[in-house]
Amino acid sequence: MTKHVRLDRLLGRVVVAANNQPLGRIEEFRVEPRGSEWVIAQFVIGPAGLVERLGIGVKLVLGLKRGRGFVARWDQLDLTDPDRPRLTCAVDQLSRA
Repeated sequence: MTKHVRLDRLLGRVVVAANNQPLGRIEEFRVEPRGSEWVIAQFVIGPAGLVERLGIGVKLVLGLKRGRGFVARWDQLDLTDPDRPRLTCAVDQLSRA
């Protein structure tokens, strides 16, 4: 079964960890081709995602370094309720952005 969620419903939503603490906002999506479609492979959560979306120029101007956010694989987020995305894993299992 294929699940479709509108990206505009996810962008800016706060991701909640298993302990009900907010982790950060979904700021960027990373996609990859699968057959004739493009699918979400990763979600970038926190300030690093916003910087990624705005471009490398912003990163250089602000002097931001890596580690100011998280990257979650598509299967590490529960999007059953797109207005309230939740982690399906521990925070330490996420990659740093």
